[in-house]
Amino acid sequence: MRVPTDEDAYAWHRVFADREVMEFHGGPAEFSVYEELTARQRRHAAERGFCLWTVVDEHGEVAGFTGAQPWPHRSFGPYGEIEIGWRLGRSYWGRGYATAAARATLERVRAAGVERVVAMVNARNDRSIAVTRRLGMDLAKTFAYAPEGRPGDELVGHQYELTL
Repeated sequence: MRVPTDEDAYAWHRVFADREVMEFHGGPAEFSVYEELTARQRRHAAERGFCLWTVVDEHGEVAGFTGAQPWPHRSFGPYGEIEIGWRLGRSYWGRGYATAAARATLERVRAAGVERVVAMVNARNDRSIAVTRRLGMDLAKTFAYAPEGRPGDELVGHQYELTL
């Protein structure tokens, strides 16, 4: 795992262009979303000691990201709390990358002084729910939300928590 580079914005855009990968994230996004996201993660790494890190495979290819950041949405969820998260390209699903990288994330945020993390997961996202279970997280809340830019599309989310 590494702090995302400018070039990783291109890689994330490419890896996450798959509708199945982005099913629970509002669908594929424009390149500018990843430019902003990677820049924000570099700031988090510099200021907090953690971020959404770029995950690379054994060949150095970008697999996706895993890491932690303050929950950014004011409209729902635990605004400002530290959320761990993961998103991998389709070819990396089911190979243990998400769980292994999330465990490394927990170690890094604990070392940075974080005492509790949350994971916000769409209630239909069985793969991510399985990762939360492997990490020992507990379901704390169930809530309704509308994805940004899609008012009226009410979804059900889960908030998982873990004390470090």
